[in-house]
Amino acid sequence: DCRIHFCDAKNERKEESSIFITEGDSASGSITKSRDVNTQAVFSLRGKPLNSFGLTKKVVYENEEFNLLQSALDIEDGLDDLRYNKVIVATDADVDGMHIRLLIITFFLQFYPDLIKKGHVYVLQTPLFRVRNRRSKIKSKRVIAEADAHLSKGEKKGDFITRYCYTDEERVKAIKELGPDPEITRFKGLGEISPEEFVHFIGPDMRLEQVTLHKNDQVQKLLEYYMGKNTMERQNFIINNLVIEEDIPEDETLPDDE
Repeated sequence: DCRIHFCDAKNERKEESSIFITEGDSASGSITKSRDVNTQAVFSLRGKPLNSFGLTKKVVYENEEFNLLQSALDIEDGLDDLRYNKVIVATDADVDGMHIRLLIITFFLQFYPDLIKKGHVYVLQTPLFRVRNRRSKIKSKRVIAEADAHLSKGEKKGDFITRYCYTDEERVKAIKELGPDPEITRFKGLGEISPEEFVHFIGPDMRLEQVTLHKNDQVQKLLEYYMGKNTMERQNFIINNLVIEEDIPEDETLPDDE
């Protein structure tokens, strides 16, 4: 847990209070070691959550994970005592992570829709790639100067200059600017990111995507379509929108450095 909560009426920092919902010990371990202990709490899921669509609250409360989650948030009787302003889903950027993200959002939509309607639920965006190179190898003086300008007070210049990339486009740009021959790491899961690095992704520069509902969204129909039984309509949607990613050799993505 953290020290400051959203329900602490007199605390000036209560709006900063947040909780990260993570999958497994490896991811939660990195966040726990790098978080702000005053305002950032961590809830670690044990395995994949239940698909709560169509179930009653009684059945869900028999599921230990969701029972503990609603208790941690203190939302069983409404949002008056909500302990965290931001409920942040922090899962891996892979198929399993996306599925767990959907299952958590389904739980909130099914039983606590006001949590989403009032803007308390977010998804943590974490980098897919780390691109870095030795300072001595980087050709662009501008890139080095910009990196040094971003150093915090008292922080020493390191041997490496690093870029964290959230998209493939950012990766391609970083490879070009940190060339020649930078080191490229693909993060397969949050557990692969060290606490020393994770602090950058949950600090002042944290990237969050808010889970929102439009006024004309019909929650029941949305849940039934995406989380209900596997209908022919949904199968056709998946087939028609299937995207196959292709691995492109690094040198094919790099335009010549000017």
